[in-house]
Amino acid sequence: MKIQITKYYYGDIPEEKGGNNDKKIFSEDRNQWPLWEIFIRSRQGLDHKHVGSLHAADAAMAVENARDVYTRRQEGVSIWVVESKFIHASDPDESESLFGPAEDKIYRHPTFYDLPDEIKHM
Repeated sequence: MKIQITKYYYGDIPEEKGGNNDKKIFSEDRNQWPLWEIFIRSRQGLDHKHVGSLHAADAAMAVENARDVYTRRQEGVSIWVVESKFIHASDPDESESLFGPAEDKIYRHPTFYDLPDEIKHM
């Protein structure tokens, strides 16, 4: 008697078993899920902050896992997930040429304006 055991992961059920395999959810190595960067907006904050990374098969699974891992105490009101391969960063060695030209443009720094008291979160 021969028994075949197949382990399925979230989103990896073959079409003949009721799944939908028409989209590629894995990297070239089928045992490795993509890495997702997680950003959470807290109840008292106005911006999303990077809180960590996790591996997930797709964006929906990344949001669910991020909720379970990073918002266990109901401190978050919004979750963003971004696949790591889509994040591009500037080179720290080129920061002077990238940010240097903005130093002589004082109008970009509104430090000389008086803000009314009614304006919050500025």
